[in-house]
Amino acid sequence: MSRTNSTSTEPADGGIFDYVIVGGGSAGCVLANRLSADPAVKVCLLEAGPPDTHWAIHIPVGMLWLMRSKVLNWQFHTQPEPALGERRLYWPRGRTLGGSSSINAMCYTRGHPSDYDAWAAQGNHGWSFSDVLPYFKRSQDQARGASEFHGVGGPLHVSDFASPTALTQTFIEAGVQAGFPHSTDFNGANQEGVGLFQTTQKKGLRWSTAKGYLKPVRHRANLTILTNAHAHRVLFDGTRACGVLVQRGGVIERIAARREVLLSAGALQSPQLLMLSGIGPGAHLQSHGVKTLVDLPGVGQNLQDHLDVMVVHEGKRWRSTGLTLPSVLKGPWELVRLAMRGAGMFTSNGAEGNAFIKSSLEEPIPDLQLHFMPARMRDHGRDLRYLMGQGFSMHVCYLRPKSRGSISLASADPMAAPAIRANYLSHPEDMRKMVLGIRQVRRIFAATAFDLDRGAELAPGAQVQTDEALQAFIRSRAETIYHPVGTCRMGPEGDAMSVVDSQLRVRGVQGLRVIDASIMPTLVGGNTNAPTVMIAEKASEMILRGD
Repeated sequence: MSRTNSTSTEPADGGIFDYVIVGGGSAGCVLANRLSADPAVKVCLLEAGPPDTHWAIHIPVGMLWLMRSKVLNWQFHTQPEPALGERRLYWPRGRTLGGSSSINAMCYTRGHPSDYDAWAAQGNHGWSFSDVLPYFKRSQDQARGASEFHGVGGPLHVSDFASPTALTQTFIEAGVQAGFPHSTDFNGANQEGVGLFQTTQKKGLRWSTAKGYLKPVRHRANLTILTNAHAHRVLFDGTRACGVLVQRGGVIERIAARREVLLSAGALQSPQLLMLSGIGPGAHLQSHGVKTLVDLPGVGQNLQDHLDVMVVHEGKRWRSTGLTLPSVLKGPWELVRLAMRGAGMFTSNGAEGNAFIKSSLEEPIPDLQLHFMPARMRDHGRDLRYLMGQGFSMHVCYLRPKSRGSISLASADPMAAPAIRANYLSHPEDMRKMVLGIRQVRRIFAATAFDLDRGAELAPGAQVQTDEALQAFIRSRAETIYHPVGTCRMGPEGDAMSVVDSQLRVRGVQGLRVIDASIMPTLVGGNTNAPTVMIAEKASEMILRGD
């Protein structure tokens, strides 16, 4: 049955606030903290999931459990992907306070400075790297101390690994042997190189935005946090946003906003909420019985994500992590190390080693990212039997894919998942770079540093050598590495496909902004959590300034 953007019964009164934030994730927690710092302002934060109290959120190795959770993870799936054998890919996203910062691998990278300069060059004034660097620094509590590129005293703690594995150190040595520079800071003056990730951890535990930004201010009298509150749509008085319709415990409530509604539901659900509220491609909305308030064709378009494929080797020595016998036997002692010293096996995020490299010498900046794992892994770590074997794995992705997908309504039911069409590999350049990425990984794994550990290549397999065979492997095995962006794209006046302006205000209405990874015009060359936090830091200052 189709559903219009009206309700048949009068919703209950959920209260009146100055700002209503939809989504208590990586961006929403930042906004709740910064906006409620003014005691004269009343702020309401809405999160569809439960509080972030589960043990698996806080112990880094708990990611294995979180990938399987149906409570703390939305467990989305794409529509059948034409270039990937019509496979429906699994897209995990955080469904709790902290959002995906509560279930991710905690990797802290910002992308390349030229990514942000490109945003500004497209007409997005105020978004060059020199413009956004102060907000990266403001957010950060860098364990190494302050510098030109890093800040201290911010809510988001960033630290070095407490206990990197010997296999990860072998990867770094092999990368240098293969001709790549050693990097000690992927967010410093030069991104290129191989090294260890820094992570959003403190004393070996996860430091999500919920822990860093929200927990210290939960006591504020002017901040209301509502969990298990699923937003149905934005409410309007004419073309001015005046609140949000939410469902809590089977009750429909109207949460009123005197000043602004701020959508921070992420690259999948922020465009879905706009469309459910009557803002989006008119014909598409009408096909689902949703009355069009603003015909905004760019809503849900411009979806970009990092497609990832893994090269996996069997290991010769008992040095792997994962569910191997030595790891299981050490488990009780490792729990003691975690509790007493914030160190040991349980502090690992799995993807300990990182590399930003070039697919060829002609590239001006790194166009490939590698994540090294001292374990055998496939299917997002859900294949536990595979994880029991000795070995090591390397993720490889092309950093600036040219393929574009979309988010659309699968149904006008606000409780239904959106339709995700990533449209991976629809541009031939993306496949070419993925093949080059596998070849670069094989160069690293062939280095002498791995001689004592390198067993048989399990994936793609030694027999897979030609470009055609590697392409077939990629089509059959590639998965997301969790970086969807771009579906509420920021753009200048006159850009028909932009959804928000450079102040992140939704075009055609008043009192409504989108503040999350969906506003990125193009995908940054790196992990997307730190940039999402930066976006919310910058947006909160705009709002407080009255921009």
